Amino acid sequence: MRRWLLPVLLLALSIGAWQVATGTGAIANLLDLEPFLVPSPAEIAESLWLNRSLLAENAWVTLREILLGFGCALIAGLGFAALLHRFTSLRLAYSPLLIASQAIPIPVIAPILIVWFGYGIAAKLVIVALVCFFPITVNALAGLGSVDPDAIKLMRTLDASRGQTFRRLEAPAALPYVFVGAKIGAVLAPIAAVFAEWAGSSSGLGHLIRTDEAQLEVAREFAAVVVLCAIALALYGLLALAQRRVVSWR
Repeated sequence: MRRWLLPVLLLALSIGAWQVATGTGAIANLLDLEPFLVPSPAEIAESLWLNRSLLAENAWVTLREILLGFGCALIAGLGFAALLHRFTSLRLAYSPLLIASQAIPIPVIAPILIVWFGYGIAAKLVIVALVCFFPITVNALAGLGSVDPDAIKLMRTLDASRGQTFRRLEAPAALPYVFVGAKIGAVLAPIAAVFAEWAGSSSGLGHLIRTDEAQLEVAREFAAVVVLCAIALALYGLLALAQRRVVSWR
């Protein structure tokens, strides 16, 4: 109860304060903006309802990009982490490059990928996968390296092969770390999808936000952001539930 009650109470208080501040014009006056540029939570909720079909249609496009891109990052990240864990020379060679790759701004590389892969879904999947790949790979690699050396020696004394040691000892030990990286990737994936759609798209929540920004549809713009937050929270919650089921010993 406390785990859910405290965040819900804080959210309710924040929304209430926001409603009062926008109703009195305090935020608009503070930022020196026109009142219509600072929508209230009630106006955002109304926009969510009135534009529910449009939001749902674009949310499905973005959700598909998120799920497929995240799935690609999960498969590639786990495979790459296992490869780096198995071969020390590869880990020493690729670790600096893996870290340096995160210094490349996604808004800079996204238009290039759109040019390479076109305006279809392929470019969006690549961008989402690139953003999610790093936390998944790094956490999985850390989990594989966290095994107690004495446990590995015990497996060797029992005449276990390298593959058996990996399946029965190292992979289960890495599962909590894998879920941590996956949850981080699930939160970052909607952001990556929006950047990808900003670079070039004719549909999706990112495209809708850009259109609303140009048309000064601020309430609907905030409504699209609310939908993105809901997607991220749902993905995080599903992964947390899966972690409790799969990593039951933790």
